Amino acid sequence: MATRRRTWRGRIAAAALLLPTLLAGCGGSQNTLAPHSHAASDISNLFWVMTGIAFGGLALVTGLLVWAWVTRRRRGFRATDPADPHPGEKPAWFVVIGGGVVFPLMVILALFIVGDWAVLNVTQAPAASSTAMTVDAVGHQWYWAFRYPGTKAVTADELHIPVDTRVNLVATTADVIHSFWVPELNRKIDTIPGRQNRILLYADKVGVYRGQCAEFCGLQHAHMGMLVFVQPKTQFRAWLRKQSAPAPAPTTALARRGEDAFLSGPCSSCHAIRGTSARGFVGPDLTHLASRTTLAGVLIPNSRSYLARWIVDSQHLKPGNQMPDFHLTGSKLDALVAYLEGLR
Repeated sequence: MATRRRTWRGRIAAAALLLPTLLAGCGGSQNTLAPHSHAASDISNLFWVMTGIAFGGLALVTGLLVWAWVTRRRRGFRATDPADPHPGEKPAWFVVIGGGVVFPLMVILALFIVGDWAVLNVTQAPAASSTAMTVDAVGHQWYWAFRYPGTKAVTADELHIPVDTRVNLVATTADVIHSFWVPELNRKIDTIPGRQNRILLYADKVGVYRGQCAEFCGLQHAHMGMLVFVQPKTQFRAWLRKQSAPAPAPTTALARRGEDAFLSGPCSSCHAIRGTSARGFVGPDLTHLASRTTLAGVLIPNSRSYLARWIVDSQHLKPGNQMPDFHLTGSKLDALVAYLEGLR
């Protein structure tokens, strides 16, 4: 008896430890059950319908098992024919065929119709004529580059779109397969070398929504996040005009020394800054770096201290990324950070 108690206690403890893991996908900064678009709402509703059917099926099967057990026990007290090999049992083919074949097929067919016709038609790639604007999303190991066709605006890891606007997002990749996914706005879409995939991006509420690469793409796959900033339309247009402009010129002597260090050193061979001679394409475009809230695939905040740490020791913060460590110290590091902080 004591052994049984310990066994059940162990099972309860294991279930208690497993429960937070099971519920991890239901909340937090990437909440699939807190939709803020028509497409995400349909996906969430389909999840709840399927969950309800699953629990309904579980309740039905459990009820039938309990009913069979109770009936069997009751019949066990009745007199039976010794010649009957299966006393108390009668053929019930209609139960087997109806409950085991017809009913499950009807449920599966209904889910297929709802999922394929109702949900996929809403979440699939939109016609270009039905959207108000287009954004190009390019996956890199391990960051996202966002471009706005018709403008010179380029951002990294932070996508801005206007609220209540149908956006045609065109996803491509510069290296391996990635997957663009913002759970509160729509389903995920893969970026495949040599191909373009499209998806409708729409938000019905101003806010910041976190996204993530959802296809394993190498060592830092887990740190390939993104933020989608949904802004009022007038605020978005102002942001886009500012992002389309060249980088501002440094205004202090310290920042000017930092610009010289950037352009004369290895930084300009990997990064681009519009309005300067820097034309690199290996790393993110830094034209308006200081206007971003995060660095390194939403891994660290874009603050002076973290920016300095990233320049000096990026491999410690994000091992395997393509930016080598630069052992800068003192006034040269201060100058470089001052220049980059002025890129707004």
